[in-house]
Amino acid sequence: MDGPETILARAVSDPDDRLVTADELLTGLQRRCGGELPGTIAVPELLELVSKARRYRNRLARTICAHDGADVINAWVEVTPKNDGSGCEIVLRSWRATPLPPEDNDGSIERRAVVDRQVAELVAWLDAEQRILAVASDSAELRDLATAMQEGIGRPFTDVVNFESGAAHPLHWRLLDGAPIRIPGSSREWRIVLLPQAQPGAEPAGFELLLVSDEPYSEPEAPALAGMGLGRGLVGQDLAPVLRQPISRIIANAETIRTRLAGPLPDAYADYAGEIANAGRLLLGLLEDLSDLEIVESSTFVAAPDHIDLAEVARQAAGILGVRAREKCIVIEGLSPAESLPAVAEFRRVLQIFINLIGNAIRYSPEGSHVSIRLEHRDERARVIVADEGPGLSEEEQAIVFEKFERLGRSGDGGSGLGLYISRRLARAMNGELSVESQKGQGARFILDMPVDPEAVG
Repeated sequence: MDGPETILARAVSDPDDRLVTADELLTGLQRRCGGELPGTIAVPELLELVSKARRYRNRLARTICAHDGADVINAWVEVTPKNDGSGCEIVLRSWRATPLPPEDNDGSIERRAVVDRQVAELVAWLDAEQRILAVASDSAELRDLATAMQEGIGRPFTDVVNFESGAAHPLHWRLLDGAPIRIPGSSREWRIVLLPQAQPGAEPAGFELLLVSDEPYSEPEAPALAGMGLGRGLVGQDLAPVLRQPISRIIANAETIRTRLAGPLPDAYADYAGEIANAGRLLLGLLEDLSDLEIVESSTFVAAPDHIDLAEVARQAAGILGVRAREKCIVIEGLSPAESLPAVAEFRRVLQIFINLIGNAIRYSPEGSHVSIRLEHRDERARVIVADEGPGLSEEEQAIVFEKFERLGRSGDGGSGLGLYISRRLARAMNGELSVESQKGQGARFILDMPVDPEAVG
């Protein structure tokens, strides 16, 4: 028979193993473990004990263990089923609370990093000055940002992303870690995660940047998805997602070695690391070109035209490629903020075309030259002209320059021979055209014609 001096608390459960009444000790434990009164028993081991006693109609007793957020509770509990099957009587006879050990701060940080890496939809590698070394993303929603970061290699990542705070940058990395950012075209909320790469007690030699959203991605409707032009072939669907991140890691690690962020290194080894990084970028570029090739040649590919400003897209492309131009002492004569040219086209596809045209102009123009961007409005066509001071093209070369894999006899320049072919296919998919005017020795003018936006000019 139970002696009242040995009983610390009593409780009663119903046929559904819900705690109906309980003395204070068990009521507090129930609530600290996330339960309610009345409500389903919140302590898993107690719930199991009560459930078994009720089902087998046998009195059961044992020690249970519970975690209430602050302590580890060990308690001796006796459970007796009622004869009428209406539930159980619960008796608590002992109670020992042991404080939980202090949180392992390093361990918790590492666990959070593991989770963030798993859910990140964009990964970039930065040097000690937060300059972009490499970037990888398989997210269609982040493709424009990934492109901008890829073209912005060598620039601080804060030049490329849009922070919600609008604060001036650069800032210390600890102030940027966790900062919310805006992604044009995305309704989700995004945050930056910066993982420092450093030995304990030392300043970071670089960073791993993760772009994370706590909201799940919602697939767009079929027409919008077709407009995104996601590759569904061997490269776009199977190879590209698998290869992007490891190739980007190779580039980032090679850049870390080349810039001696990992420690002193002989010049020969630094040069070798630079060659590895450049080879990685060429491979990554080829992978992207092959993926785009599958997209534009797919019978299901359609563009998603919208009302855009061609001048603004051209300004963004010129800004993305500004560092590359300055490295060759090339001046991009861009458009003033006041210039505008409304058109009907898909923003991200036009941006892709401009990046290719301006990038080619920089690649094939001599140092100290100029690349100009001009606008024209002809009847129902909106025209943007990208002109360079390079070697120009003969009539024979102009006839084949838009063909697949055509490089006009060049080798070792990092091109795949697909950029102009893909760009023309994209232009035509948006009811536009891409053409070239040139003379040998007098530079080249690449001309993008798109339908004028009637709503803007009417």
